[in-house]
Amino acid sequence: MALTDHSDHASYVESGFAGKMGWGSKPALLLIDVCNAYWSKDSPLDTSSNPASAAAPASIAKLIAAAREGKVPLIWTRVEYTEPDMSDAGVFFCKAPLLKVFQKGNETGLESWVLGLEPKEGELVISKRYPSAFFATDLNTRLQLRGIDTLVVCGVSTSGCVRASALDAMCLGYRPMVVGEACGDRSPAVHNANIFDMNAKMADVVSESEAIGKLKAGWL
Repeated sequence: MALTDHSDHASYVESGFAGKMGWGSKPALLLIDVCNAYWSKDSPLDTSSNPASAAAPASIAKLIAAAREGKVPLIWTRVEYTEPDMSDAGVFFCKAPLLKVFQKGNETGLESWVLGLEPKEGELVISKRYPSAFFATDLNTRLQLRGIDTLVVCGVSTSGCVRASALDAMCLGYRPMVVGEACGDRSPAVHNANIFDMNAKMADVVSESEAIGKLKAGWL
């Protein structure tokens, strides 16, 4: 669904929402939790019943290829818990006990990267325990050291880790560019609502083609 098709689009714009941040000169591709858990029928986190989410890995693959062609940094996140009692998940575990699929020592393959969508040597991998790629990680420091000012955001889930990461990116002064076609959620309605709301308040939602062009162009 196009952002302009949303029934509240005109009202939001007239009220002063949905302004444009625009691109900076040093983008990075931020890939949020691109693992089998979100595209496997036997997973409690499966989103593949949503056709848009089922199509997201193909879009993510195009972004990866474009970033590598343009020599733009790729940053991958993965969820990982190391405590036997899941205490390092905090109260998040109370809300989502299914997070146990990401516990070390409890590997089932669901925690693994989607086939064909894996980091290459030299690409940064950030392990996290909570929705945001920034919370309790050194991601912000890593970005600052490289002078990155724009994050092209893709992955799963739209309403959870993608949204949390985009919000923290904006709060920290980065320009989050969320690629709707390359994000997934189990519910089409939830995905669409969050894409609309992120564009209204915390990110620019950009098309796959725009993101590919910017990534291929590399740093200015």
